[in-house]
Amino acid sequence: MSASLESNLAAADEPSRSTNSLVTAMLAAALFALTMIAYLPAIQGGFIWDDDDYVTENPTLHTINGLIAIWTDPSATPQYYPIVHSSFWIENHLWGLNPMGYHLVNVIVHCISALLLWRVLSRFSVPGAYVAALLFAVHPMHVESVAWITERKNVLSGLFTLLTILCWLRYWDFTQPEIADESAPRNRRWYALALLCFIAALLSKTVASTLPAALIVMIWWKRGTVRLRDVAVLAPFFVIGIGMGLLTVWLEKFQVGASGIDWELSPWQRVLIAGRALWFYAGKLVWPTELIFTYPRWEIDVTSWSQNAFPIAAVAVMVTLFLMRHRLGRGPIAAVCLYAGTLFPALGFFDVYPMRFSFVADHFAYMASVPLIALIVGVVATWLQSKEQDDEEEYGLGRHLPKLMAGGAALLLATVAFSQATIYSGLEVLWRDTLEKNPNSFMAHNNLGALLNRRGDYLEAETHLRRSLEIKPNFADSVINLAQARQNLGDLEEALSLYTRATELNPGLAEAYNGLGATQGMMGDFEASEATLKQAIEIDPNYANSYGNLATLRSAQGRNEEAIELFQKAVQLAPERMDHRTNLGRVLMSAQRWEDASKVWQSVLDESPEDVSALLNLGVIAANQQRTEDAIGYFERVLEIVPNHLSATYNLGAMHDALGNTSEAEQYFRRAERLQPQQQ
Repeated sequence: MSASLESNLAAADEPSRSTNSLVTAMLAAALFALTMIAYLPAIQGGFIWDDDDYVTENPTLHTINGLIAIWTDPSATPQYYPIVHSSFWIENHLWGLNPMGYHLVNVIVHCISALLLWRVLSRFSVPGAYVAALLFAVHPMHVESVAWITERKNVLSGLFTLLTILCWLRYWDFTQPEIADESAPRNRRWYALALLCFIAALLSKTVASTLPAALIVMIWWKRGTVRLRDVAVLAPFFVIGIGMGLLTVWLEKFQVGASGIDWELSPWQRVLIAGRALWFYAGKLVWPTELIFTYPRWEIDVTSWSQNAFPIAAVAVMVTLFLMRHRLGRGPIAAVCLYAGTLFPALGFFDVYPMRFSFVADHFAYMASVPLIALIVGVVATWLQSKEQDDEEEYGLGRHLPKLMAGGAALLLATVAFSQATIYSGLEVLWRDTLEKNPNSFMAHNNLGALLNRRGDYLEAETHLRRSLEIKPNFADSVINLAQARQNLGDLEEALSLYTRATELNPGLAEAYNGLGATQGMMGDFEASEATLKQAIEIDPNYANSYGNLATLRSAQGRNEEAIELFQKAVQLAPERMDHRTNLGRVLMSAQRWEDASKVWQSVLDESPEDVSALLNLGVIAANQQRTEDAIGYFERVLEIVPNHLSATYNLGAMHDALGNTSEAEQYFRRAERLQPQQQ
């Protein structure tokens, strides 16, 4: 057990220090290169589910005040993980909303974590440490954590978790008996650094709260005993970890929304979920096929013998490994305990929002996979080492067999990971792949329907949304999205009925009241529309669309100043939404506030340099301010983009006529006359 499999990949004789360094660098480069290749489809992909809340529509990423809110206001971001959102804040200022940058950071952090894992396992003298790290790097089950920008939480938390372990070993190397002696001197700076890294891990994702208990298990594994001092010195870690864990549980319930009938489970039902989840993740790690973004949600039946068998079998395995520790060693039971303990926050004992859709998800097992991977690789490495002499004497294969097996396993997993990464190239690909593997995922039907709504494919959207409601009739999100589809198809009566139903299903959902108010306005019931939209704002004062719709209503009533104020609020809450800006620009123009309107349209143009509407309106504003030459420049730019644009053509004629350029004016007027029949 003392030799590691990576030593078989180097020279047979004891290499020099420089040779060792070269081999280490080459192995690290190979791990990095293979991982980057495996994730190439994801690196080239776009934003997917939840990436809007975390990145593309996250208002905290734009200003210094937003960065301060990330750290000081737990309600400012979807989850209170300030290190994650701070990393997004930095990237937003470096490369804006280019998804490749965010994907690259995720993959690079994952690669660094794999290299750190190599170092950690080597410090623990785990056979095959390099191979275990390599398989961790390219395992298909980890694609969800790495290819999904939102799961920066996982990769950052994993990175800081491994750094915590390494710092702790520098403070107290319990892997070495002579150093583990209580009288040995300690460098408290390493203790402080370990605590700092642990806090960073928690502020990335609080699943790291299990690390202090994991360190106790590691101490028992290496020493065979746990002393009171071991627990005492880790007490600050336990206190901070438990505190952050409780905060996350509270936020999941009251801020994220992990409450209601989907989370009403008895204690034994949660035990059944946990037992099955333990075997589920272990199975996917050993045989990573049919990986799905959203797995089917199990029906829990406490009377089912097969479901009760999962937790019973899990406990039986642990008890057996513990009783056989003198024969098998403490490593196997320690690995299984570390696996189950790291998974504990995601086993169903605590309410988390994804439990609405499924009790399991690949990203839950990101760091929990490490002990099982290390155990499996260690067992195989030990077996190969025991065979090495016999095979070498009989066939001459002893030295090459470990390399071939390790390389083959890594290439196979990397190939599957490459294929898995392709489904994260975009939202539509992701949801269609999910439905192909899990046709009854009401969440996938709903989200695909919402995507098709935004794209204007309302008929196909309606098909998926009605299917979502067949599977889960009281899912308010699907009711709202179906209402939007019917509204855009011109059926305002059904849209009104659906929005009303959504408000009954979830009276605290501002989006439902917003849609209802907008539909009432379209149907001419301005009084009801105003009351409903105000109710939406009362429910969620930060929901920009309600302000935008109320502003539209005010504008239709000729109350431009009130509309301007409301549109400005909508822009402030959702600066990334161009429709609020363009509506504000139009109302400012109606109020003849040319300077203010010009600033708004210029901000639109800064975001989209070829926005025809912005150019045309800036030309109109310039014309009203008697800046004729500027107006001509804007209108000419419109014609460069859309050569047959009627309004720009006519306005150019008017501008040249104002300058006394009669021939040019007549030319543009005649051209506008020819275009008019074509565009009617």
